[in-house]
Amino acid sequence: MAEADSALWARAVEVLRENDLGGWTKAAPSLYPHQWSWDSAFIAIGLAHLSVERAADELRSLFRAQWATGMIPHIVFNPNVPPGAYFPDAARWNCQALTDAAPRDVATSGICQPPVHAIAAWRIVEAGGDAAWAKECFPRLVAWHRYLLTARDPERSGLVTIYHPWESGMDNSPRWDAVMDRIVVGDLPPYERADLKHVADPSQRPTAAEYDRYLWLVEWLKRAHYDDAVVQRDYPFLVKDVFFSAILVAANAALTALGQMAGVGEDELAEIDEWTTRGRAGLTSAWRDNAQGALDIDVNNGGPIDVKTMAAFAPLIAGGLDMDRRDAQMRRWDGPDGLGDERLRGPVPPSTSPRDPGFQPRRYWRGPTWPVMNWLFWWALRRDGASQAAAALREAGLDQVRAVGFAEYVEPFTGVPLGSLDQSWTAAVVLDWLAAADA
Repeated sequence: MAEADSALWARAVEVLRENDLGGWTKAAPSLYPHQWSWDSAFIAIGLAHLSVERAADELRSLFRAQWATGMIPHIVFNPNVPPGAYFPDAARWNCQALTDAAPRDVATSGICQPPVHAIAAWRIVEAGGDAAWAKECFPRLVAWHRYLLTARDPERSGLVTIYHPWESGMDNSPRWDAVMDRIVVGDLPPYERADLKHVADPSQRPTAAEYDRYLWLVEWLKRAHYDDAVVQRDYPFLVKDVFFSAILVAANAALTALGQMAGVGEDELAEIDEWTTRGRAGLTSAWRDNAQGALDIDVNNGGPIDVKTMAAFAPLIAGGLDMDRRDAQMRRWDGPDGLGDERLRGPVPPSTSPRDPGFQPRRYWRGPTWPVMNWLFWWALRRDGASQAAAALREAGLDQVRAVGFAEYVEPFTGVPLGSLDQSWTAAVVLDWLAAADA
């Protein structure tokens, strides 16, 4: 490893250790003091290069918060965080009082995030985990995936329904604008945002109007007692999320590998294969030729959500594309909606295309680039044998981190670091890049 990369490795390790709270890792030093679901999955991937057992503990800590339905909640709250340090807090969600499905011994939110966890569990195996680990995590992951393929897809469409922009991981993406604009906020209990205490420039964060709608959706979920069947009857935000669904397809492949290592029966493996087939069929149904990719579906009006964001590349994440659609995805990838805008500081994908009316280069998921997304696309391209494109993305991703540090997200044209600094999942994916066997 080159001297510069050795220093980058050491700093990434330092970031993870500074954010380690003993068995689990907070997402960032101050802005995110709790445990986030998909953050921890990515963090486990990085930790696997330092300690397989510590990486496994990262996922175990999430599994301890798993709901009786199988859902892995998007936040596991740190009981040592003082009141007001983060909002909405556990009291605002009030899950334990509203549903028996929530765990009794740990406070969580009432929604979920993209299911990267089986991919992380398999990366732990690749780093040195064994059959005992596969046997331990497999039942938890099966319950999680089964929840998504049943309660979140009662139509068996192959596409997962999300209830909140926060579930997508891409909180304020233009993907949600049309649906959110229809929501009329009612009598909302008072609140004080905590995120703006840690990020001085509010242009980097969701707007006040967006936040009001986010919290109104939380109040609606609370009135439904977080019951999936009740929510899906008359709830205003129901979206078939293609990016979330594509991650689930990719995670099912990892789950199959874990099941084979764990020695589970053929019937259970066949069920997972059916989930994968169904998911790919769902993404095929969401494909639009004019978009050279997949579009989310607004369940309440049945129409596609036609915006230009990185979610259109969902089929690349899922894999299994025929040659024509793979070529279409790569043309988009190299074009102005992907890496082809000449104003980009480097060849990494912006979260929203600069050609989309909703593009804002400094505001969260409306334009900035995200190191963790660079990793996810690198992983998918590498998995499917696109070695040249994968290597180029890895090098561009590392170049970005060398230049700006372990930022949460980055302004796509100037390379200015945005959001929280010393973000745990950024440090984690840097470790995985540096450890890559084909580096």
